[in-house]
Amino acid sequence: MTTARPLIKAKSRVADQIFSGSTRLAGVIILVALAAVGIFLVIESIPALTGNPAEFSGAPTSFWAYVAPLVFGTLWAAFLALVIAFPISIGIALFISHYAPRRMAAGLGYVIDLLAAVPSVVFGLWGIKVLAPGIVPFYDWLATNAGWLPFFVGPASGTGRTVLTVAIVLAVMIIPIITALSREIFFQAPVLHEEAALALGATRWEMIQIAVLPFARPGIISAAMLGLGRALGETMVVAMVLSPAVVINFVLIGSANPNTIAGNIALTFPESHGVAVNALIATGLVLFVITLVINSVARFVVNRRKAFSGANS
Repeated sequence: MTTARPLIKAKSRVADQIFSGSTRLAGVIILVALAAVGIFLVIESIPALTGNPAEFSGAPTSFWAYVAPLVFGTLWAAFLALVIAFPISIGIALFISHYAPRRMAAGLGYVIDLLAAVPSVVFGLWGIKVLAPGIVPFYDWLATNAGWLPFFVGPASGTGRTVLTVAIVLAVMIIPIITALSREIFFQAPVLHEEAALALGATRWEMIQIAVLPFARPGIISAAMLGLGRALGETMVVAMVLSPAVVINFVLIGSANPNTIAGNIALTFPESHGVAVNALIATGLVLFVITLVINSVARFVVNRRKAFSGANS
């Protein structure tokens, strides 16, 4: 009969206890802050949810009729930005990690990191002063030659301040975020798997398809969701570039463009009072829930695909 040997416990040090306690405290602070924000939004939203909508929106129906175009505009602009930014970001990250010479890759990495730190107001100024006027001829061309598509029905906006312009600026803003995270994930792909694929006769692109992309898929999804979260909550670019209207409209180049929740709050909050302030806070609660749901879905997808095999060398 064998007896189980007692477990050997590591010696407890003061530094270990301080570090463990500080990490627990940091985690608790995050949860408390998130809960406090949620409780504040719910309490301040109650007057708008139960009051007369005519007091804050002039809408004859309800708060949901007021917020529906804003929700559509928020999701539509963020979706367009992600569609534009995602393939470009993955291409740049793959070029840096697997194609570019080492010096060029280092330089591009520094540029990407610097772009991620540029304030959003700078992108907004570029969008309204440079991009919007310069893209008007292209919108006219789309209205003339691609007007049979519902997204490009004319007449085109004469100012260029459309939801597509906003989406392009948002895409430029989130490209550095998605690129930087994807680049680091691609660098962590198992080198042994890459070398094995090349040794079996795969081209570099086939090696990336076989060994890199499957390994990096959870991280790519996380990077895309972080970029989408930035686009969903962006305020200054939307407030500066977009010419908004209270509509639900899929046309990308027209003058009637749906506003976003963040942009509407930024534009109308200074002049609001009474229940109108509560209505804006309620729209912020809706944006809070949308962001939470999207990130939860992304986390679920990542957890289903986070199996790791192999080791980097």
